[in-house]
Amino acid sequence: MRKVRLALQGGARVLQYRNKIADGALRLKQAGALRDLTREFAVPLIINDDAILALQVDADGLHLGGTDGNVAEARELLGSDKLVGVSCYNRLVQAHEAVRHGADYVAFGSFFPSFVKPGAVVATPDLLHQARREISIPLVAIGGITPQNGAQLLEAGADALAVISAIFSAPDIKLAAQHFSVLDYS
Repeated sequence: MRKVRLALQGGARVLQYRNKIADGALRLKQAGALRDLTREFAVPLIINDDAILALQVDADGLHLGGTDGNVAEARELLGSDKLVGVSCYNRLVQAHEAVRHGADYVAFGSFFPSFVKPGAVVATPDLLHQARREISIPLVAIGGITPQNGAQLLEAGADALAVISAIFSAPDIKLAAQHFSVLDYS
């Protein structure tokens, strides 16, 4: 929690809870604690892959990977007032399908090598350019993003940058988050 608090103090605008190895009880405890913290900072909490957990902690939304269910099922469970995002990797067709089914945002990546997902499919800034021309909902860029390389993804059409290592592995987490918060997201 200390690291997350520092990231939020540094300006993180959204927090996604992602823990694929913990048991259900620990995930519920962690997500609940993060829900309290994100409310303190008035920052949305998105739960990765688990609609039931998102419902249990009254998260602001759910992020679905390629095999984690579909937007319609998530909407039915969570309601229309919650955010639902979909990972589309490097497939624009999948993004169009997510939009058709009512996704609130789509995510593409990995744009750069990532320690978190070393074998992830590769996406290019050109994909963001094309998606920006064809898709009106927010686009999120994922994968190996730093303040130095993130700016080009924003210029290519990304509305947001999903970051783990560049913030949480930094010696000064708050400062690392501040470096992202000053990037031009307009």
